[in-house]
Amino acid sequence: MTTPSSAATPSPTGLGPAPAGGVPRRRGSLGPVGLVLAGGVSVQFGAALAASLMPRAGALGVVTLRLVAAAVVLLLVCRPRLRGHSRTDWGTVVAFGLTMGVMNALFYQSVARIPLGAAVTLEVLGPLTLSVLASRRAVNVVWAGLALAGVFLLGGGDFGDLDPVGVGFALGAGAMWAAYIVFSARTGRRFPQADGLALAMGVAALLMLPLGIAESGAKLTDPVTIGLASAVALLSSVLPYTLELLALRSLPASTFAVLMSLEPALAATAGFLILGQTLSAAQAAAVALVIAASMGAVRTQTGPKRPS
Repeated sequence: MTTPSSAATPSPTGLGPAPAGGVPRRRGSLGPVGLVLAGGVSVQFGAALAASLMPRAGALGVVTLRLVAAAVVLLLVCRPRLRGHSRTDWGTVVAFGLTMGVMNALFYQSVARIPLGAAVTLEVLGPLTLSVLASRRAVNVVWAGLALAGVFLLGGGDFGDLDPVGVGFALGAGAMWAAYIVFSARTGRRFPQADGLALAMGVAALLMLPLGIAESGAKLTDPVTIGLASAVALLSSVLPYTLELLALRSLPASTFAVLMSLEPALAATAGFLILGQTLSAAQAAAVALVIAASMGAVRTQTGPKRPS
């Protein structure tokens, strides 16, 4: 893992660092994009595994086991230093952890009430909204609009028959996802390597532990359940959160948020490969729209600059 450069300067969005001197490096510019995409693949395959685990431990139980396992792994691997941090540093990492815990809890509550595809579709509206609000380039509004069209098409275009409580949970998870992007970027700048992520994961696990125990009780001690939850933690928490935190050190939050629109497409792919779910023609068209929007966002971020 790398640490942020001390010579880095704030990005135009104020949510991520830019290379020293303000000149982007063409050779390394696709690195953060690859990290985000790899994290998205890991998340969705982890979600497919979590779907089979939820009947065994309940929604909050799955979230609790996932976060606790992820926190244990990250704290043991990173061994973050507890001294030498300011009050602002600790406030940032605690806010990041609370956001992470609430985001996961709301999302799994939504999945317990509405289909996974619809939940992901609604949740991704949070990052899309952030991409419009954080960006100072008009073209990102176009990419966000194109991705939004694909997201709704992937969801079938009609959410009227869904459980309104589940819809509310999914939208709340989307809002927390947008906040997660902001606090992840800030944490990455204040803590070296993945130290801040490890501490934030510990905060999220402590937040969810009493809720998971209250809902699932002794089910959380079943060895098979613990093993499956540990696999979910690696796929859905440890790998993607680490990759995204590293990516946000050099990728503007607006571009990152538009790339998050790939999540429904990745979820559809994971569903096809693991659960045997097939795509309709409309859903395939939606995937194409979302990918086109993401490619446009990447091109906007990494394209050649005009000489001054």
